[in-house]
Amino acid sequence: MTAPTPRPGISNIAPYKGGDSALPGKKRVIKLASNESPFGPSPKAKAALEESAKDIHRYPDGGCTALREALAGIHALDPANIVCGAGSDEIFGLLCRAYTGPGDEVLYNEHGFLIFPIAAQACGATPVKAPETNLKADVDALLSAVSDNTRILFLANPNNPTGSYLNADELKALRAELRDDILFVIDAAYAEYVTATDYTPGFDMVTEAENVIVTRSFSKIFGMGGARLGWAYGPPSVIDVLNRVRMPFNVSAPTQAAGLAALDDFVFVGQAREHNTKWRASLTQRLRGMGLDVPDSMGNFLLVRFGHENKAEAADAFLRKQGIIVRRMAAYGLPDSLRISIGLEDEIEALTDALSQFMEQS
Repeated sequence: MTAPTPRPGISNIAPYKGGDSALPGKKRVIKLASNESPFGPSPKAKAALEESAKDIHRYPDGGCTALREALAGIHALDPANIVCGAGSDEIFGLLCRAYTGPGDEVLYNEHGFLIFPIAAQACGATPVKAPETNLKADVDALLSAVSDNTRILFLANPNNPTGSYLNADELKALRAELRDDILFVIDAAYAEYVTATDYTPGFDMVTEAENVIVTRSFSKIFGMGGARLGWAYGPPSVIDVLNRVRMPFNVSAPTQAAGLAALDDFVFVGQAREHNTKWRASLTQRLRGMGLDVPDSMGNFLLVRFGHENKAEAADAFLRKQGIIVRRMAAYGLPDSLRISIGLEDEIEALTDALSQFMEQS
């Protein structure tokens, strides 16, 4: 007997591997591997999650109506043009499923989010990488990589794992030269952490074109990675397509309740943003002082470059012995680098001390 056979290409997908959360023999682990908020979710979100448990036998609102209306109010958007998903990942997958298939191409930048090619391959499409310049998406390179078969362009802005970003003028220049039949997906998962004055998440571009969609996440500054909640704002035609292909109850009732409460806790979010801004700058300065190459970042993480793959691997091993987990970047084409999330003050101090010891010994 033969087993069921998946579609061609499925077996070639390299499964996404999340950051480790535990280390053998270590009671206390400092996890700085997954760009999670060190503060966790808002107390209001926790309370809402607990309260929602009493109605867990009821189906959720399939349209996430209250949540969409709250998001629209905060960002001055039309709630009809918002769709929610089980994290931004689900929305990426839905877009690829709806707009691509065998023979189509999905374009993204060289060190872009690994979910982009996975979503493309799962639908039989071909992922295409465009080279970056100085660890930043290159508008000309992206446009040069466009072919007759290009259907989607994914751009994480700011980008994970480099922390770089395209400013408002660069985004608009890219869109202006992109064919109208190519869907331009701007993943703004880290938008809340950006301090640059020339940045835009891209909402204004959605109203100016029929092929731009912006995705956002509750996994980062809202500290709700485990709840799986993301959303997208796009033109009516694209939102209509997403509502046709998504499952009817794709966001659970507890997650909707927690998300709604999180949006109401402006003080908590502001404190998380201020902490990240302060310690991102401090950690950047400290690591550069050790002789490490640390590009400027607009996220809640830093890309730390050691100059050689063996040294990055040794640094990772040394940190793990100290109970500190960071993220190797070989899968992103950056084998000489580690990505380090911005943690709490004591976690940053422990990381700094450990890396200082490593650099002195190496």
